[in-house]
Formats: sequence, C-alpha cells, structure tokens
Amino acid sequence: MKWLDLLFHKPEKLLAEPLSFESIITDIHSHLIPNIDDGSKSMDESLGLIKSLYDLGYRKLITTPHIMNDYYKNTPEIIHSGLENLRKALKDASINMEVEAAAEYLLDDGFESKLQSGKLLTFGKNYVLVEISYFAEPPSLHRMIFELQTQGYRVVLAHPERYKYWHQRFDQYQQLVDRGVYLQLNINSLTGWYSPESKKMAEKLIEMDMISFLGTDLHNQNYLTELQRSLLFPKLKQVMESKKLLNKTI
Repeated sequence: MKWLDLLFHKPEKLLAEPLSFESIITDIHSHLIPNIDDGSKSMDESLGLIKSLYDLGYRKLITTPHIMNDYYKNTPEIIHSGLENLRKALKDASINMEVEAAAEYLLDDGFESKLQSGKLLTFGKNYVLVEISYFAEPPSLHRMIFELQTQGYRVVLAHPERYKYWHQRFDQYQQLVDRGVYLQLNINSLTGWYSPESKKMAEKLIEMDMISFLGTDLHNQNYLTELQRSLLFPKLKQVMESKKLLNKTI
C-alpha cells in the first residue's frame, strides 16, 4: 500500500558536495529561445537562465524548441531567427555561453511531412531529438524510427523515463536501444520532480547503462531550482561518469 511505502521510506542519502556539469560540458535539451513555445517567456528570463547554467558548469547549449503539428508550429526559419536574437543578447550581456539550436519534434500526424521536407533541425553528428505522446505509444513509432535512420538521422528519444505505459514493459526500452535509438534522460527525473515512477525508471535506466545523453529540459526558474537540487543526487554522479554518455562529444 502506498501509505505503508511512505511510512517506511528512508530518506535518500545525498552527496556531501554538489556536482558540477563542467565534466559533460553540453546540454542538448532546453527551451530557451523566448516566446516560441512553453519555455522562456522573455529575453531577460533566457539570459538569467543561461547565466545560471554557465555558473553550474555548462559551456554549450543546444536549445530545442518544441515542434508540434497542433500546438507549436515552429519552423527552422522561426527557430534560427530566435537563435540569432538570443546570441546577440548574450553577447551584449557578456555571457560567454555557446548556443546552438535544434528542435524537439513530437512524432505526431504532421511529423512525416516534416521528415520528407529534408529540413529537420539536428545537432552534432546528425542527431535529431524526438518525443512521443505521454498517453499512448504511437502505433507507427518503430516505422518512423526506421524512416529516420534510413535517411541518415541518429534518433535521440527525449525523456523515456516519463512514458508511463512502458514502466511495466522494460523490454520496450531494450528494443529501442537495440534498434540504435539513443536515450536522453531528463536530469530532474532523478529528484522525483516529475513523479516517483519516473524517478524509479530513470534510476533503472542508469543501472542498465542505457543512457546516452543527459538533458536539463530547462523551461523556467522552477526547472532551474530543481536542477540545482539534482546536483546532490548520487545517481546523477553515476550517469555522469558513464563511458556511454555522449554530451561532451557534441
């Protein structure tokens, strides 16, 4: 019973000193171009968040605005324009953070037309960040992954620990990794910020050495505050020391 779990739950033992992100250098998932999705709402907010990320050890950001067929209809042109404005503001504010932009693509009904356009926004060696519905696995998921890979893209699945329909089907994660999909963990999942279930799955994926990328998924100050708290969690130290982690190669 859940109340018994709470009653006998032992507090997690935290690290004596906070970690730093300087060892992984690069964040590959955030929402820091202002006013184009559910992330930062102003340039001042973006500058404050990026300055804080610099203080935590990051030196490069791949910011990834949402692209969704029904909600955030961003295009490469919109994102690149926003990126240039952000870079100028960073320079004017003397914040020495390298910032690039890709996108976080929802694999929805409109994704295939975007794929066929040949204009997907990527980062590093042709990595493309994708997400799927939180409510149900897309029936065409594996076909879309195959099409992406056939066209030379390296598929990175955002926050797999948050898809609850896989929590009792761990074999689904293994199938994705076996098919060459890279898994990107949201750092704040390790604190239990999203849910206890997501935290448990995040820890299991780390134990099984299945995480290739860490991402802040930073949207606003609340995310940042939790990110700062995450630096005391032992599982973050474990995944940051994994030889499989690719952030610093980007």
